[in-house]
Amino acid sequence: MRESNIKKRWEANEPVTCTWSSIGNGYVAELLGWSGADCVLVDLQHGMTDVGNMIAMLQAVSSTPANPLVRVPSCDPPLLMKALDAGAYGVICPMINSAEEALAFVDATRYPPLGNRSFGPARGLLYGGADYFANADATIVRLAMIETAAGLSAVEEICNVDGLDGIFIGPSDLGLSLGKGAAGDPTDPETVDAISHCLAVARKLGKHAGIFCPSGKVAARRIAEGFDFVVPGSDANHLKAVMAAEIATVRQFNA
Repeated sequence: MRESNIKKRWEANEPVTCTWSSIGNGYVAELLGWSGADCVLVDLQHGMTDVGNMIAMLQAVSSTPANPLVRVPSCDPPLLMKALDAGAYGVICPMINSAEEALAFVDATRYPPLGNRSFGPARGLLYGGADYFANADATIVRLAMIETAAGLSAVEEICNVDGLDGIFIGPSDLGLSLGKGAAGDPTDPETVDAISHCLAVARKLGKHAGIFCPSGKVAARRIAEGFDFVVPGSDANHLKAVMAAEIATVRQFNA
């Protein structure tokens, strides 16, 4: 089976850098795959992406050195299975609030007897290889999002779920759930403490810890803190920021 860049780096005690694709376009996903990142995540939750676009984006990423991942919109077993059958090498599941939800997530991504994923890997065989069935359970990455007060309270139980590789923190939603305003300010002291607690629990229990970051600079700081899966912003946010800066430069010299 094709090697997982993510697990290879983790086995070498190296952090993973993931790009985040929310625009919903195969060409953009392909560009991200050639960026030097270890993986490209297709965002089905908040991105402008549907299942049809997802498949085209996974195909585009498959032509690059990066591994394709998917964030599903919820813990929906049929959609989790479809993302994996389409060739995703990992899945991030949002709004995991309990060990029971984390177990349901993991079960949907593993074949019997470990889980209840049904057989029909389709593109998984094309991307992973003929031995996909024998090795998929061990190769696929599973990250549960901690982004609510309930998830924060249950983070230790969640991290103890067998088959879960780790947690992925959504700092804005976590701050929002803790009552830190409409934007969920991730720099609020209570939110900072919550993030630190999640990281400490994951490391104590031998799980990986990821987090969404607004920039490469913040992602580098998070790695220094101990996170080993970082996302330095999304394609849409970076495109908007860079184009706004370029337009401002044009207007500055033509005022």
